[in-house]
Amino acid sequence: MMIEGDGLEMSSSFEDFGVPDPEMVPSVQEEVSHGDLNQGLHSVHLLLACAEAVGCKDTQLADSILNQIRVSASPWGDSLQRVSYCFATGLKSRLSLLHNVNANGTFTNGAKEKPLITREEKSEAFQLLYQTTPYIAFGFMAANEAICQAAKGKDSFHIMDIGMENTLQWPSLIRTLASRPEGPPNLRITGLISEHYLSELEVSMKILVDDASTLGLTLEFNMISGPVTPSVLTKENLNLREGETLFVNSIMHLHEFVKESRGSLKAILRAIKKLRPTVLTVVEQDANHNGPFFLGRFLESLHDYSAIFNSLGASLPRNSAQRMKIEFLFADEVRNIVAFEGTNRVERHERIDQWRRQLGRAGFQVMGMKCMSQAKMLISVYGCDGYTLSSEKGCLLLGWKGRPIILASAWQVHNVLST
Repeated sequence: MMIEGDGLEMSSSFEDFGVPDPEMVPSVQEEVSHGDLNQGLHSVHLLLACAEAVGCKDTQLADSILNQIRVSASPWGDSLQRVSYCFATGLKSRLSLLHNVNANGTFTNGAKEKPLITREEKSEAFQLLYQTTPYIAFGFMAANEAICQAAKGKDSFHIMDIGMENTLQWPSLIRTLASRPEGPPNLRITGLISEHYLSELEVSMKILVDDASTLGLTLEFNMISGPVTPSVLTKENLNLREGETLFVNSIMHLHEFVKESRGSLKAILRAIKKLRPTVLTVVEQDANHNGPFFLGRFLESLHDYSAIFNSLGASLPRNSAQRMKIEFLFADEVRNIVAFEGTNRVERHERIDQWRRQLGRAGFQVMGMKCMSQAKMLISVYGCDGYTLSSEKGCLLLGWKGRPIILASAWQVHNVLST
């Protein structure tokens, strides 16, 4: 199939999207019938045709194809049908926003639709994703290992967590630090958070502070609410103390600072560098969802989320309520990638090479991750074949059947390495 539009020409096959060829049905872990599989493959064909029509702003043709997609796409079907449903939802939103287009072809900033899930549902789905797949646990484990390695021999240190929305990362770190041969350190965690998370984080962090105390570790927790800007990332605002070792942690958040001009990300990274952290840990979705052309972005995201939905289908049955909640979390991401432009598009995931380039320009150099064996053990706990691990220039990548999904990395300021 050849797709053209937005100055882009790409050749695609079913295998390209991480979906099975009809002749390979027995190897698919999720049980599907030939009828379901054929419907799913047909939906993929229609999605690509609809995306091309949307890219060409042929709304009449796109609406007609969307009506055909609705026949086979379903949030309760097999993996292909479910991912098709998500992308059809995104295309429908983009079509509705095409009525709010400026003369220069960009969407108006006022063009916005309600999220597919509430904040409470998002938090629940994230916790379910953490419990049922290794994706989030892998990121937490890798970041914690990098912090522990760099914290050896340090008595007092401070973790600044950018975009903290939960405390799932910290119990294992606290247990590890409490059992250090040299004794537990004094630990401070400052969460840079949205004000929506204030009350629930206060409750969960109080529990963590009490648990740390029973293990002999002194934990102090602080929160700074509001947008993360360079003016927030100062020694005075963060109350950095003399002799305290600083770590900066970002789990699935830095990509939200990636804009068309990249000025926002550059300013954030330079502000972090001025703080002179011992380590900056970065965990992100390893994906190219920020290309300049709509159709290319659509194709890349269809590749990646097809792999994610296939992995969910291998772990959770079709009728699982947990699976549907997790998939709606990803459906909200998909719609943002597919439907929105400008400041309304915040899901701007990028590949590790792009992160290496941006962090390098800001004055950071990668530290080698030394937790491959721990990552393998972690994956084995989930009891599902198909997850793959690889190392690329010091960074770790967790994927599904060879396709990278999550990257974990650790960085130091350039001149720290040379001294």
